[in-house]
Amino acid sequence: MTWAARLVRVLSAVALVPSAPVMIPELAGAAATETADLRAAAVSAARGLPPRWVCVGVASEDAVIAPDAVGTFAGYGVDLPVALSSAAVGGQPARLPLCVLVAAWLRGTANPAASAEVHTYRGDHPAEAAVALGRRLRADLDAFDEPTGVLVVADGANTLTPSAPGGYDPDALAGQRALDDALAGGAASALVELSESAVGRVAYQVLAGLVAPSPRSADELYRGAPYGVGYFVGRWTP
Repeated sequence: MTWAARLVRVLSAVALVPSAPVMIPELAGAAATETADLRAAAVSAARGLPPRWVCVGVASEDAVIAPDAVGTFAGYGVDLPVALSSAAVGGQPARLPLCVLVAAWLRGTANPAASAEVHTYRGDHPAEAAVALGRRLRADLDAFDEPTGVLVVADGANTLTPSAPGGYDPDALAGQRALDDALAGGAASALVELSESAVGRVAYQVLAGLVAPSPRSADELYRGAPYGVGYFVGRWTP
């Protein structure tokens, strides 16, 4: 078997979702109806992954969170426990980054039988370093014999409206449009040139290294900025 054929077999699917607590009904409250389309798209994207997940997100430090991790959304207003595997359900919650919590919630919602390992990366990695981290992760995935799905949990700009959490930056609108178009079209090389306005820039650039030079196909399931933050949901096929 060639290296390329092996990669296609092992890395079988990529799902792209935002790290948006508002898409979780228990946290969204009255906004749950407004975010129904976003939630349905994210769950649909995650359901396309095989039972072994490797997740990518941005946090305060580079780390690998194992499938035995348990967390809670208590810091976001509701003590909603989530776990990265069915075996971990009911365990003692630890303090976990938001991207890990969202990955765990999606796992439990979309495929409770799945097991997830999360790789977090600092948001200050330069583009070239982030792409190199993606290549290294790809090499690690290629060492496994079972099909693996990658879940990228990342946001775009958080400065798209006057009420956005990062304030309003009119210049970020063009950058968000370019990011959405790159993700919708599977333009991995364009992700390397992302502006700093994308909160999940490093996660997307790790993705670029992971699937280089480009995915075989890409599908857009959702794009929008309901609360001034750029959210995109889609699927890439390596």
